[in-house]
Amino acid sequence: MVEPGELRCGWGALRPGWLQRFRTAKWALFWLCWAGAIQGMVVNGFVNVVITTIEKRFGLRSMQTGVIAGGYDMASFACLAPVTYLGGRAGSSKPRWLGWGVLLMGTGSLLFSLPHFLVPVYKVAGEEPDDLCVMNRTSPALDCDGGRSSEGGGWAVAIFVLAQLLHGAGATPLFTLGVTYIDENVTKKMSSVYLGVYYTMAVVGPALGYVVGGQMLKIYTDFATVDATSLGITPLSSSWIGAWWVGFLLSALLCLVVAVPLLAFPYELPGAEEIRNSKVSEAHEGSASKSAAFNALKELPKAAAALFKNPTFMFLNLAGASEGMLISGFAAFLPKLIENQFAVNASSAALLLGVITVPAGGGGTFAGGWLVKRWRLSCAGIIKLCVGATLLAAVFSFSFVLSCDNVPFAGVTVPYESPPVVGGSPIEALCNAGCGCAVGAGAGVCGADGRAYASPCLAACRRAERHARRTTYRDCACVSASLLPIYTDPETNVSVEYEAVDSPCSGSCPHLWLFVFLSFCVMLFTFTATMPALSATLRCVREDQRSFALGIQWILVRLLGTIPAPLMFGFLIDLSCSLWSSNCGTTGACRLYDNRYMSRYMLAIALVGKLCSVLFFFLAWWCYRPPNNNAVAPALVLHDKTNITTVNTVSAAVNGVNGNGLVNGADANGYCNAALECSDHL
Repeated sequence: MVEPGELRCGWGALRPGWLQRFRTAKWALFWLCWAGAIQGMVVNGFVNVVITTIEKRFGLRSMQTGVIAGGYDMASFACLAPVTYLGGRAGSSKPRWLGWGVLLMGTGSLLFSLPHFLVPVYKVAGEEPDDLCVMNRTSPALDCDGGRSSEGGGWAVAIFVLAQLLHGAGATPLFTLGVTYIDENVTKKMSSVYLGVYYTMAVVGPALGYVVGGQMLKIYTDFATVDATSLGITPLSSSWIGAWWVGFLLSALLCLVVAVPLLAFPYELPGAEEIRNSKVSEAHEGSASKSAAFNALKELPKAAAALFKNPTFMFLNLAGASEGMLISGFAAFLPKLIENQFAVNASSAALLLGVITVPAGGGGTFAGGWLVKRWRLSCAGIIKLCVGATLLAAVFSFSFVLSCDNVPFAGVTVPYESPPVVGGSPIEALCNAGCGCAVGAGAGVCGADGRAYASPCLAACRRAERHARRTTYRDCACVSASLLPIYTDPETNVSVEYEAVDSPCSGSCPHLWLFVFLSFCVMLFTFTATMPALSATLRCVREDQRSFALGIQWILVRLLGTIPAPLMFGFLIDLSCSLWSSNCGTTGACRLYDNRYMSRYMLAIALVGKLCSVLFFFLAWWCYRPPNNNAVAPALVLHDKTNITTVNTVSAAVNGVNGNGLVNGADANGYCNAALECSDHL
């Protein structure tokens, strides 16, 4: 029998026979896994890694980068309902939605790298005469042409947000239509395994983004036109800007490679009809009538209302929103927290998170799915597993109590040795009063006295000496050190004394590895609950509502959780700022954070979010009604006079009808999916 053209692999009229060998669920899973990994690598990896770099490069505040991070979820929120509705209709080609979505995501990555090509070459601190102290000089005009940072970079924020909107719109089908496409084309027994692999690869993606993105930050941003060694800077220098944009060009190319095979898959794979018939046959006795929610657009509100009346489904959504808020917020700003709290550079912080994300995120996701299958948990048991895992994650959230001492910063955390200037800025003193420094501009230096200074000029340094990997400063009037350190140039082997150097002051904080371990535990138990929560969501709704239920859930999770999360986290991090840079008369990026306040703010939001998740999972379990509740409960009363009637009732329930004449498992609100649940309960 000749198959219809739409059931063969290919593109348009090009559907060669040799291509049909790839028309299997395993190959579909293979390409979907790569698409999910790329999405995680870009959105939850590259974007989060470069947050602090683009803040520094374009003079942005954390609230602005929070808007950038939230752009992805804004687009997902707007696109989820139409995509899940139109893509979930009978006969709709889900692979076509997936392929075009991946192409759109690649376009967003290309756009995200665009601001790098629209600004002049980055000017390193020490290049300009204004960076040094020149006595009796008036304060210089700030350079607003984008050389050092694109001051007032609102245009850059607009481009970044537009790119994130394309990322969000393109990724929308991946975890809605992609999940249902897998489920429709594999047996019920293998569905959880395939979905576990799919979600595990989606967790591996951010880890790849952290590791690869961190390595890219070790490359100088203008490496194509400027040799970093000629500037005397390294990734450890305070004025270093890494090549944040390279990863996005790479991901755009990968999206093109993955989209082409996805577009070739048919709307259903061989054997899908038999699988669908078996599921319908299994679910037929558990559904009062087939929902007509997808037959007409006017019935969309009716289908949504049926889901909103399901308390278990709604509490699972609220738990997902609180978990999504924490995951989204910490994914965006945890690298920044590690950088500032433990004095770690951007590439090292990204590498640390990448290393712990693979075993914690991937292992937790896989473990959650495995536990459900291993223990053969019912829907109520699955929700209780979510409660336990989330409670353990809340306990380990006390890791944010760990805080390091603030860096000794002249004029902010410690005073100058010189008397302050009356009525002047806190970072000005008599020792630099005549230098004409641009307060709030420039890159910081570390003095030989162990203090950090906002710039070489504010340290009153008059001479700069550029070496292969460092720039050292001499004749610094504000630096008071009895014994000057010595820097040895590794290339020329020449040793020189210096009073300040272009690198952050190193602190002695012993809590880094303990914090990394506790963060690993938080991630592990957080992701252990993700697959069970998804499974519980699919089990507590009717079979024909599942695609739409996933879409509604993702909308609520984004609206209540992941969209406001970056803004909320950015606001709290901005509150902990002790010193702001000045960008052409406007406030720019934060120069120095108060570690104690940052730690307390993060602890508060982590504990509140986790406790809300525990409460909502508990309420979901409390409100859950197992199928045949009225029939099964009397069967537990062994000496009831009506036990004969009870046995008949249970027999009727097994055959599809309960004692009240209702079809098995179909209560008024559709609280349970009989096809998935009844075998476990009976």
